[in-house]
Amino acid sequence: MTRVLYPGSFDPVHNGHVELVETAARLFDEVVVGTLMNPSKGGGLFTLEERMELLDECFAHLDNIRTTMFDGLVVTLAQQVEADFIVKGLRAVSDFETELQMAQTNLVISGMHTMFLPTASRRSFLASGLIREVARLGGDVSEMVPEPVSRRLDEKLKGSGR
Repeated sequence: MTRVLYPGSFDPVHNGHVELVETAARLFDEVVVGTLMNPSKGGGLFTLEERMELLDECFAHLDNIRTTMFDGLVVTLAQQVEADFIVKGLRAVSDFETELQMAQTNLVISGMHTMFLPTASRRSFLASGLIREVARLGGDVSEMVPEPVSRRLDEKLKGSGR
């Protein structure tokens, strides 16, 4: 059995994330989706608990997915869940540079290899930070995120005066 870890902040989870998880679910026996609070990305819109709920809703149609939340090193979580590999998505060449550096660091500190999966070109522009910004400014992001996320964004931002 091959188990992989797909880590990310998922704030919010978007259709590019869903595509990657669905692809990984076809390629591997089990996919663990791990959400974390990423201090380099500033304060989150959704709490970790809210992200877990959204991930569970978005991946309920896949029986070989489980979700978890963590804080700390990705490789520590990978070891805890007994992952064989870390999986990361690539949208553009610029992602490759950053992800390769992280993959090489993770390999040196833990022996854990990272596999890269490219996103489909029609979703290559999606980024959670961009989606948060558009939603905060009142724009329609319903084509970029799964329905549960679109609904939750509307609920969360409605009371904030956007």
